[in-house]
Amino acid sequence: MRRSNETGKEASLAARFTRGTAGFTLIELMVVIVILSLLAAVVVPKFMLATDDAKVAAAKTQIANFRMTLDMYKLKFGNYPKTSEGLNALINNPKQNLMETESIPPDPWGNPYLYTCPGQNGRDYDLVSYGADGVQGGDGYNADVQSWNLQAKQ
Repeated sequence: MRRSNETGKEASLAARFTRGTAGFTLIELMVVIVILSLLAAVVVPKFMLATDDAKVAAAKTQIANFRMTLDMYKLKFGNYPKTSEGLNALINNPKQNLMETESIPPDPWGNPYLYTCPGQNGRDYDLVSYGADGVQGGDGYNADVQSWNLQAKQ
């Protein structure tokens, strides 16, 4: 007998708490939207910086790969390609193509690499990506990525 009495009390309490609370209040929704907006404001710029860092790292890796391939070219043919031949000499060579690609890839920002041989300051060659802005010089992500200075911090 006592059992049925408790069930009635529980049922009336449950009915009282569920009546009128079928959704969220406007204040609760606004608090959630503000929290999500703050999180987005903090997280999205971090992802954008990570993308820029990845592009700089990719440019450095590509230039390092070109350097190894240019050294193989010199070992095979006795000299580096001339400026007029450019990096295309690595893939359009009548004797042997040294790269498994049909065209020289652009830098991560879509610009061509600048190759000159002989290089400046006594270097055998210079290989440069002009960075995010595609213009010589610059700071940060717009800084040039240079074959003789791959360790430089961007």
